[in-house]
Amino acid sequence: MTDKPAILLVHGFWGGAAHWGKVITELRSRGYPDLHAVELPLTSLAEDAERTRKMIAQIDGPVILVGHSYGGAVITEAGNHDNVHGLVYIAAFAPDAGESPGGISQEKPPAAFENLAPDSDGYLWIKQEKYHWSFCQDLSEDEGLVMGVTQRAPLASTFGDAITDPAWRNKPVWYQVSTDDRMIHPDNERRMAGRMDPRKTIELPASHASLASQPQAVTDLIEEAVHGTKESWVHRLTDALRGKHD
Repeated sequence: MTDKPAILLVHGFWGGAAHWGKVITELRSRGYPDLHAVELPLTSLAEDAERTRKMIAQIDGPVILVGHSYGGAVITEAGNHDNVHGLVYIAAFAPDAGESPGGISQEKPPAAFENLAPDSDGYLWIKQEKYHWSFCQDLSEDEGLVMGVTQRAPLASTFGDAITDPAWRNKPVWYQVSTDDRMIHPDNERRMAGRMDPRKTIELPASHASLASQPQAVTDLIEEAVHGTKESWVHRLTDALRGKHD
């Protein structure tokens, strides 16, 4: 157990835990030793949330949950765990009860919606030749190529899975909008952020992959969540340390 909360990073569709690489190194350089990144199965919201809950339960102490893209829906579903002290959304879905990422996207389709292609096994991909333009146009073509080739496609049915008990109604929230997002319409991001009454919302001139193109600004927001929840997680750490000495 450290004198700072653990940070658990949750990826979205068409990527994996490695998409957090630049944020991870930035957090470590700022003195955060207790870092975790879940690898989601991307088979259903229930299974993805359960995988995240299991990781939360393995952490001995307070946790800040950070979700990118569909990972925002996952932290919304999994974030009511007692160990969770704050939620950070990075260009992410933040559905309310009964809402799904797919339903939100259909209300205001993003620019790259037409570049999604299902396969014969029920998985939904970004067309590889369209990945750079769709997902990460502010990264280099080589980075976009690697992301496109290594993308992790979700089961298409996961798009329609609805939230049951949104954690953002019970936990403090921070939100980052990507103004050049082509995977989630920026106005959808603004709408979802606004109704959560976040402690802070920032807008970055970034693609959907802001976690990779602007890791310093994303890390700044995560740090604001750490500082903004300090009273609660310090109290939790103090109680835990006191219990170890009793």
